[in-house]
Amino acid sequence: MIEGIIGFAAVIVLVLLRMPISFAMGLVGFVGFMMESSYRGAISMVARLIIDTSQNYGLSVVPLFILMGLFVNKAGISKELYTASNAFLGHLKGGLAMATIVACGGFAAISGSSLATAATMSKVAMPEMRRFRYSDKLATASIAAGGTLGILIPPSVILVIYGLLTGTSIGKLFIAGVIPGLLGILFYLAAVRFTVWRDPDAGPKGPKTAWPERRAALGQVWAVLLLFFLVIGGLYGLFDFEPLNIAFSPTEAAGMGAMGAFLIALSRRRLSLADTIDVLRESAITTATLFAVLIGAWIFSNFVNVAGLPQALLNLVTAFDLSPWTVMLMILGIYIVLGCVFESLSMLLLTVPIFFPVVQELGFDPIWFGIVVVVVVEISLITPPVGLNVFVLKGIVQDVSTGTIFKGVTPFWIMDILRLVLLLLLPGLVLFLPAQM
Repeated sequence: MIEGIIGFAAVIVLVLLRMPISFAMGLVGFVGFMMESSYRGAISMVARLIIDTSQNYGLSVVPLFILMGLFVNKAGISKELYTASNAFLGHLKGGLAMATIVACGGFAAISGSSLATAATMSKVAMPEMRRFRYSDKLATASIAAGGTLGILIPPSVILVIYGLLTGTSIGKLFIAGVIPGLLGILFYLAAVRFTVWRDPDAGPKGPKTAWPERRAALGQVWAVLLLFFLVIGGLYGLFDFEPLNIAFSPTEAAGMGAMGAFLIALSRRRLSLADTIDVLRESAITTATLFAVLIGAWIFSNFVNVAGLPQALLNLVTAFDLSPWTVMLMILGIYIVLGCVFESLSMLLLTVPIFFPVVQELGFDPIWFGIVVVVVVEISLITPPVGLNVFVLKGIVQDVSTGTIFKGVTPFWIMDILRLVLLLLLPGLVLFLPAQM
């Protein structure tokens, strides 16, 4: 157990010293495994993991969903989503911020990436909110918070990685994220209302859109609905009837989504040969980065298991006779603290190999735990001092200070805490839809 704790602390120190998380976990995992067994055993373990990861068919879903999100971005769908949301909400106080939240939820449903959602919607929504003299705090906060929905609303790359790490059904994880994702949108809308209630000048009303224009704006989002229906519908067997009899695996659904997004971008004349090459290059770089982190996480996981840290933690829980819910609250507390230092994927990969065996042994549902962990990770995306979505947004809206954005997102992460409490008290909100599959 001591070796595992030292290894965990060593990874944190190396990351704080600016070593990439993939190298930090890989290095500590290799050295720790070597000390627990032998140099030859550690080399063999690392070589086997690299080969197995590169040949793992299940992992092919990751680059395909990344590719789909990049093609969706090129297709300009984000603008249509924002226009449709604005048509129905823009006339309310804080309506443009609300429209941003709803549009982020729609874009998240087809991109699967929080950073991509925040970066894309900032270019669409920020100019419009500034035109109507929204405060920078509310405008940037609604984009940063809305972007966090990208890792929960299916399809979600981080849920795919959690599923692969824990052997949990990716399809059930996706469907389990729907209700918490919709709750996230509703809670964020409440945060906007609270902000404009405290400061009415923060979000002035916009012009009211007539119903013919609303219907026209709604009709423009057909591509989003079609793509979402193709991916999610195929994954859950909506096409599994005579004479089609088609049901997608997660990888096949991701492939159909990537092809659908490509054809939509092509049909809109938004995709040149140079753009296609850029998308493929960015997809390859992002995938390679994720695979490096995954390999590092699995190396570290092997060391942690050999060191007996998960079993030692379980023995500790038994010795102190702690209730399962006390242990769960302690784990979530650790996640919230780590979220102030680590970005989301790093935190997930570092901790799941340690905590998941304990959580499973205590009788918690792995699907419920996965969604709860992702909600905690969402909180980390907008909380200081890291708040990755905040820094992505700061890089785009450079004339707004980081402090201003962090002040603006405070009501939003408070709403996230309330949503987390609700999911803890009512696990059925997560498990109802998976149970119907």
